Amino acid sequence: MRSLITGVGGFAGSHLADLLVAKHASAGETAAEVWGCDLSGERRASYPPTLRVMPADLRSPEAAGAVIEAVRPDRIYHLAGQAHVGDSWASPWETIETNLRAQFNLLEAVVRVGLRPRVLVIGSADEYGPVTPQELPLDENRPLRPDSPYGVSKVGQDMLGLQYFLSYQLPVVRVRPFNHIGPRQSRRFVAAGFASQIAAIEAGRQPPVLKVGNLSTRRDFTDVRDVVRAYALALELGEPGEVYNIGTGRSWAIADLLATLLRLSPAKVTIEPDPARQRPSDLPDLICDAAKLRARTGWQPRLTLEQTLDDLMTYERQLATEAASAPAS
Repeated sequence: MRSLITGVGGFAGSHLADLLVAKHASAGETAAEVWGCDLSGERRASYPPTLRVMPADLRSPEAAGAVIEAVRPDRIYHLAGQAHVGDSWASPWETIETNLRAQFNLLEAVVRVGLRPRVLVIGSADEYGPVTPQELPLDENRPLRPDSPYGVSKVGQDMLGLQYFLSYQLPVVRVRPFNHIGPRQSRRFVAAGFASQIAAIEAGRQPPVLKVGNLSTRRDFTDVRDVVRAYALALELGEPGEVYNIGTGRSWAIADLLATLLRLSPAKVTIEPDPARQRPSDLPDLICDAAKLRARTGWQPRLTLEQTLDDLMTYERQLATEAASAPAS
């Protein structure tokens, strides 16, 4: 069986590559192949050795077609796209165009070549938009009311996946992951941003002041390694045409997340608000109802938030050490 991960160089994509390569190896499936594509095709140090990587800008129909022709996948995990809510406010149309065009080109190429792979389309909890406390936890039947350009782009991807299932009977499964965190995440996201600053403070590379945004916001945080397990289970066991939420079923205040990271560090840190880290819209709370996914696949998160944050700190400390030992340019 041949799997294709688009956006393999991203946060979740790299962890999904680890999972799929290990899964095939443990099953003794020597003929199985895991392919990944991203903009650069760069061979990153974090990739498993047997991952096959190719460059592709899926915003180009020709590039998308070349990927499908070359790989001819049995499974497609479509993770490529612009993934930062903040960037979507700065470049709304670029976010919407990038996320929709890449997916459209990929699905069109699959149909044109005549393949019928199972396809996983990655939506987002941001599709639900503003919610009241009475609506929590959110299940898949809640109305979609996106309040950011990023959320709009994810609704578009979600519905585009559904359309290709309805129009072409392409076995598309859709998921709406809530917040996921862990090692390798961009420092522009809250947990990695905090952890990287704390690691830099520990290494003496930053004054003991930590810049923060809104600490009262609450989010349902899942370890990225649990999220990619959910992706694999949803694609294999999910019903084509259906959509599944992914989350733990409880929320944590950003202040609690920060407090946990600080408990894991010997550093003495001063907290300082940073207006630049505030968003134009920021929901006070989000909690996922993943009962539908659990019933269909048996998925449950395995890693605690503390374990996730401990692993994240270990990763960021390693990066800080490497930066300190790198020769000056």
